Amino acid sequence: MRALLLTVFASLVLSACSPSLSHFTQDLYDRQRWSEGDLKKIQFYLSDDIVLRRQLGGSSSEIINGKVRMVNGRRVEEIVIPHGTPGVYMFSPKVNRLAVSFEDGSAERYLMFGPSPKAGDRFVLLAKEWNRDQGIVSYDGREYEINYGSAFAGLMLDLRKIDELNRNSRVVNGRRVN
Repeated sequence: MRALLLTVFASLVLSACSPSLSHFTQDLYDRQRWSEGDLKKIQFYLSDDIVLRRQLGGSSSEIINGKVRMVNGRRVEEIVIPHGTPGVYMFSPKVNRLAVSFEDGSAERYLMFGPSPKAGDRFVLLAKEWNRDQGIVSYDGREYEINYGSAFAGLMLDLRKIDELNRNSRVVNGRRVN
């Protein structure tokens, strides 16, 4: 019984400390009217796993931060960005497009996100092109394939932290007659 109470208490404490994540949507973006400076202060998180794959040629073996696997007898570099991975805003190439980076290193290690009407206007991963169940994205200066499941991986943020970011308050002591 004591162990059960300790487990319940520990889970309550941990859940109280964990962020309260919400989807980053076009509506939220429009209502807040964040500047580029504001976006740089927001900690983004990934809602779902993203798996980037590119086929390696016979002579090309430069792997930087991925794993090499054999898929159908072919050498494939795979980069996995798990759900919950924190990311930072890098830049906006145009309206309603955010470049977000989930790892240090090259300035080209970012993915593009934008609002999707099919996903309730949530900011989701954008591909350069789609061909049936696979898309092509640029990452670290190379093109990678993503599967259809990664298409709905979106940006999330902690709204409690956003409230702290937006709140600018002070206490006024009043004025007295001299």
